[in-house]
Amino acid sequence: MNALLVYPAYPDTFWSFKSILSFVSKKAAFPPLGLLTVAAMLPVEWEKHLVDTNVAPLENADLEWADVVMVSAMLVQLPSARKIMKRAREAGKTVIAGGPAFRSHLEQFPEVDHFIIGESETVMPEFLHDFQRGVAKKHYTSSEHPDLALTPIPAWNLLRMKDYISMSVQYSRGCPFDCEFCDIVAMNGRRPRVKNPDQMMREIQSLYDAGWRESVFIVDDNFIGNIVRVKEFLPRLAEWQRLHHYPFKLMTEASVNLAQDDELMEMMSAANFHKVFIGIETPSTESLVECGKKQNVTTDFSSAIRHIHQHGMQVMGGFIVGFDNDTSSIFGQQFRFIQEIGVVTAMIGVLNAMPHTRLWTRLKSEGRLLGELSGENTDACVNFDPRMGCEALLDGYKKLVGELYSPRKYYDRISTFLSSYAPTARGKMVRTDVQAFLKSMWAVGIASPARILYWKLVLKTLLTKPKALSAVVEMAIQGLHFARVSQRIMGV
Repeated sequence: MNALLVYPAYPDTFWSFKSILSFVSKKAAFPPLGLLTVAAMLPVEWEKHLVDTNVAPLENADLEWADVVMVSAMLVQLPSARKIMKRAREAGKTVIAGGPAFRSHLEQFPEVDHFIIGESETVMPEFLHDFQRGVAKKHYTSSEHPDLALTPIPAWNLLRMKDYISMSVQYSRGCPFDCEFCDIVAMNGRRPRVKNPDQMMREIQSLYDAGWRESVFIVDDNFIGNIVRVKEFLPRLAEWQRLHHYPFKLMTEASVNLAQDDELMEMMSAANFHKVFIGIETPSTESLVECGKKQNVTTDFSSAIRHIHQHGMQVMGGFIVGFDNDTSSIFGQQFRFIQEIGVVTAMIGVLNAMPHTRLWTRLKSEGRLLGELSGENTDACVNFDPRMGCEALLDGYKKLVGELYSPRKYYDRISTFLSSYAPTARGKMVRTDVQAFLKSMWAVGIASPARILYWKLVLKTLLTKPKALSAVVEMAIQGLHFARVSQRIMGV
């Protein structure tokens, strides 16, 4: 059996970094970890081939070779996924689809022969048993949340690693918090499940053995969801990094209670974490209570973010406007809040109701759902009737994004970040680091509207915190991408 695993293309989103990948001679930010993991679950006698259409086009020869075409997608990838599945169907191939994009409205995908819905460790064995006997059903689904001891090491051999900025691994699934707008609990449960330290270290070692020596993204819903277990794992990871001369710089996602645990932050710094994404959402206490983000209500974010920066981890933040308690004043509040706390990479989006979330259920019962959503939370679209009105919400949002990513305000945030940042990440400088800096001198330092701000920042960093230079240059380059994204949102 020849199995072709195809990953659909992303549009140019906040996290795609498409416009600046050339600075480091890469083609995509992250690999398709889900498909690589599924590939490792397929029978060993099957031939497997991966096409990530973010890196290379799907050729007719790929489809001719295949017996089955397996597609995994998130909502934002659906336009590309539909084209891929249509081509596979026209080529007479068996089409198998899975991933978050296929959790509802399955009748909209007539090209698909078999749906795999749920966590693959539970669903795939039954499907493969039936498929190999010629009696496979249309739908295979399970709401069971399996032990992650069942998860195999991803099939790294299918990947051309040098095409990517970062590799991805997963330590845990699930989150102890149940925010109204978030679909993590619906998909992965509220009880965080983790891989044991031995299993996780085998996976880390497999990446090293495959030749990888750059950034690694631990893609968990909330890396610190089970603090007791993560503190058992981190010393093992830190020791491995030390023995291997710190080949990986790590980043992940976590909740803001990270800032309350000095021991945990010190452990993460020792393990070479240098970035962490936190869902900050809003400065409005009423809106935080509304969406069930209780862990954020009592947090002094200026202090919390500064404390995390002092432990060598740059905070990237998620922010939302459009809660029922938001008024027209929220846009100014958000701007002042983000500038004050110094979160440079501030992904701010309009609230949308993801299928099967508590928010989606509530809005449906209130008759306020308007239609489907794109899955892209920075595209200035909304799929429900907001209290402040769609026009006011989207107009305010566009102006907010434009202000946040204007060169002056963006560089002001970098300066605020730099004032508290104490770099701790270790590792060798690689060729792409030098390449990116040299390209930034032209693209940002000469050809962009931020050129004067760029040179002032570079000089200030060299004189005051030279170890932070690589982080600052990266932010300057990313500023080009964020400016383009903001212009698209504003319709410029």
